[in-house]
Amino acid sequence: MYLIDTNVWLERILAQKRSAEVGSFLSHVPSEYLHLTDYSFHSVCLALTRHKLDAALLAFVRDSFQDGAVGLVALLPTDSERVLGVMRGFNLDFDDAYQYVEAEKHDLTLVSFDTDFDRTERGRKTPAEVLEEPPAAHDKPSTKPARRRSRKP
Repeated sequence: MYLIDTNVWLERILAQKRSAEVGSFLSHVPSEYLHLTDYSFHSVCLALTRHKLDAALLAFVRDSFQDGAVGLVALLPTDSERVLGVMRGFNLDFDDAYQYVEAEKHDLTLVSFDTDFDRTERGRKTPAEVLEEPPAAHDKPSTKPARRRSRKP
């Protein structure tokens, strides 16, 4: 189970340098194994609307949540103390600490291009590193057909 950081989603949606890597990851890992935080979701929304990419935003929502089974997770206000502790303990910004605490809380592997997570206890993996894992690590049989999101929004 994976928590996908904002930069991974935007890499694909905006067709940036590592878009193909993300596309391969998204097409090989069943969407029900993927999660993003409410913080990441709103950050993606903000980035895409700032670039006037409303159609890309709607495609992202459709591919991830309507056609796919990506999970949306959120911290509670009572998690703020842990977020602040992670910020201080690992010298992370608020947004990175939020992602870290969410991954910790739900025991999710953090998938990110952000090297700041490398100095934390849980670390992070890139999409390519996840794909290098044995298939059993992320391709367990599902009770329902896996929905894949190989399209670019």
